[in-house]
Amino acid sequence: YNTYFQISHNYNYIYLLILKKRHMTYIDKTAIVEKGSKIGKNTKIWHFTHVMSSAVIGDNCTVGQNCFIGENVTIGNNVKIQNNVSIYDGVVLEEDVFIGPSVVFTNVKFPRSKKPVNKNYEKTIIKKGVSIGANSTIICGVTISDNSFVGAGSVVTKDLGKNGLYFGNPARLVRNLDD
Repeated sequence: YNTYFQISHNYNYIYLLILKKRHMTYIDKTAIVEKGSKIGKNTKIWHFTHVMSSAVIGDNCTVGQNCFIGENVTIGNNVKIQNNVSIYDGVVLEEDVFIGPSVVFTNVKFPRSKKPVNKNYEKTIIKKGVSIGANSTIICGVTISDNSFVGAGSVVTKDLGKNGLYFGNPARLVRNLDD
């Protein structure tokens, strides 16, 4: 088993080097990318990830393993999404965004099992250059403005301004960041 894993791992690494030279998209064989979704060039989609049919993912993106990209999700160019992230209907990630491992996005403020929401999801917009640390929770209906940084484990419950370092529960401005 160990030898097989090493050979398999080396093969994947060599294959990725070839893809990088050719600027090609890589979709792991265990990933589910539904017909109708749009995947940009040189984008990599890793193990056990599911991309729904109306999702749009830009160029030069990386979607880590065990992710879910929902209906009507838009992901800009140069976005990095780490492992175990679910991005649901109503979420927009603009260009150059980093999403840390196990970040949670919600799309309904008051979910109930008996009361359907009829797909009236609140919009969550993550602006250009934002970084969101591991295990953060983003409550729906917020905008995180350009170049802001959300610290690991934070809970974002309201809009965040530009160029700020935010963390805590709820996330609060700690200091302004230089451009």
